[in-house]
Amino acid sequence: MLAADKAEKKIEGTKLKIGRYEFVSRLFVGTGKYSSMEVMEEALEASGAEVVTVAVRRVKINETASLLDHIDTKKYKILPNTAGCYSADEAIRVAHLAREAGMSDMVKLEVLGDEETLLPDPIETLKATQVLVKEGFTVLVYTSDDPIITKKLEDAGAASVMPAGAPIGSGQGILNKNNIRIILESARVPIIVDAGVGTASDVTIAMELGCEGVLLNTGIALAKDPVRMAKAMKLACESGRLAFLSGRIPKRLYAKASSPEKDF
Repeated sequence: MLAADKAEKKIEGTKLKIGRYEFVSRLFVGTGKYSSMEVMEEALEASGAEVVTVAVRRVKINETASLLDHIDTKKYKILPNTAGCYSADEAIRVAHLAREAGMSDMVKLEVLGDEETLLPDPIETLKATQVLVKEGFTVLVYTSDDPIITKKLEDAGAASVMPAGAPIGSGQGILNKNNIRIILESARVPIIVDAGVGTASDVTIAMELGCEGVLLNTGIALAKDPVRMAKAMKLACESGRLAFLSGRIPKRLYAKASSPEKDF
């Protein structure tokens, strides 16, 4: 085996660690907005994801038919999320409901502050994080790309902090790469970009910046061909990670010849 092949194999085998959990795939995908459950199942398979996030409010826990019936829990780790919550108390209640229903003690915490912009409420998010961490949850926190609140959430015990690339469902990609870089400089927990990803290049950018993963839903679910887009997102995540670990060349103002300046 060539040295380059060995290096690539080592990189691919590096696992993402979130609390006590470990994953090979660094692409997390959602389950909303698909045209049918069948399309969702095919897209999940094509994405290569190991973690699938589910809005607890969408799961009919006490009914026979449920969204979870279409997700192979032997293949995927369910990540319940508190989407639709607008206060810490509400989000904490939903997280407990998910854990008591046997979904997981790993939760994606989402506490929104505004129904129109869907921006997170930093104060309520921090409050909920502090409570859930004390109560034994592995908390992955959705937040803005503000480095200050990101640091406070990490200090509160979040297992992963998930800054938005752009507003939820907007498909605008990574709007503020500088803030993401600042967040990454001091982060001690995995930083996973969440929200706003529209296409494969957005995933690659996030991973090339040094993010540990990407969580997305709309970019796949509302694509013209969700299954093909899911595969594209998978490859983008892998290539971005490889590029980051490989180390890009520095940017130069002027040209620099790639061939020798003089003949041998």
